[in-house]
Amino acid sequence: MALPVLFSLVAEPLTGLADTAFIARLPGSEPVAALGIGTVAFTSIFWAFTFLGVATQTEVAQSLGRNDKKHALKIASLASAVAAVIGVVLMLGAIPFLEFLATLLGSQGTVTELACEYIFFRLLGAPAVLVSLACFGALRGVQDMRTPFYVAVGINVINVLLDWLLIFGYGPILPMGVAGAAIASTVSQWVGAFWCLAAIWYRLGLTWNMRGAGIVKLLKIGGDIFIRTGMVLIFLVLCTRVANRVGADEGAAYQAIRQFFIFTALFLDAFAITGQSLVGFFLGSRDILQARRVARLVCFWSVGTGVVMCISMVLGENFIAWLLVPTSAYAVFGPAWLTAAFMQPIGSLSFATDGIHWGTGDYCYLRNVMIVASIVCGVGVWIIGLVHPPHILVFIWLATTLWMFIRAGFGLVRIWPGIGVAPLGRRV
Repeated sequence: MALPVLFSLVAEPLTGLADTAFIARLPGSEPVAALGIGTVAFTSIFWAFTFLGVATQTEVAQSLGRNDKKHALKIASLASAVAAVIGVVLMLGAIPFLEFLATLLGSQGTVTELACEYIFFRLLGAPAVLVSLACFGALRGVQDMRTPFYVAVGINVINVLLDWLLIFGYGPILPMGVAGAAIASTVSQWVGAFWCLAAIWYRLGLTWNMRGAGIVKLLKIGGDIFIRTGMVLIFLVLCTRVANRVGADEGAAYQAIRQFFIFTALFLDAFAITGQSLVGFFLGSRDILQARRVARLVCFWSVGTGVVMCISMVLGENFIAWLLVPTSAYAVFGPAWLTAAFMQPIGSLSFATDGIHWGTGDYCYLRNVMIVASIVCGVGVWIIGLVHPPHILVFIWLATTLWMFIRAGFGLVRIWPGIGVAPLGRRV
């Protein structure tokens, strides 16, 4: 089950890496720095609504564990409808604040102008992004891991092909630079959204009769995940701002490492997402012992993969620098890259336990853990920005390592031995 999840998750960051690789071929560090700021701003707007995928996946999985397919159908339909409405509201509401968002992330001058262009064109695909997110959750909830893989690969192939055409231009199509990368992403996302809806129709069906789907419960879950995701975004935005305020070279280097960090995070999420569906299913069928076995296997495979990712990053430093980093930023890239590499095994545990607790519906606990981790480490990053030590990117990634360590530690003790009212705690 994890393999198609792995490939579907890797497809998206590979496109981000492709975007960065194409943009890095444009003159100067400003386009890459603008891409980094635009990407963070766009994801910052939409990551707050990850509950559309997370909650849908858990609720559908637990419904099927109870053999209640009718409720699963209503949940999938409700999540898709809510996603479309939120997407339209965000698309129209965020456009007036583009310059504010770019400036908030530390952009200046030309970087601000390019970042605003990127965010504007990405916002045109807002409804498609959120509908796809909800549909992916529903499909994984029914343990259909292959369809999201096919959709992810398809839309990302379209994106990469359009990148080449729109960024550099060809024939009558003028080169659009950073804006071209955004348009390519938006077109491919709309293709993916319609593809996802067709897949949901085939696997579960869609209905306008959503009474009893649990809109109040969905919104309550959304509140917990919104706060949690907000803390994630505040921390990552603070890291991005501190890096970009130092200069364009630091901003470009941080963008390259952050893009790869997202790649490895989604890579490791393959086990977490599979574990979420299985834990949810077994809890729905009241098989606690089997759910705990799933948790153990998810942690084992995640840590092993984290070690492999660490080694791969150390060995691939020079290639990644050549591929993603402007020559002027090489000096600040290397030490920070190695720091991010050695963080991988710790990060893998934090992702694993997140997925397990999503499957149990332990949203309040995850929210509280993220609040603690983000406040502690966010203060650290803020101090780093004030002190401005040599190799400042190294210190930013050390703070990120501590952020992961806190999350992983609290995640583990919730399962073993099971502190508090733990859904996976041993039953006497």
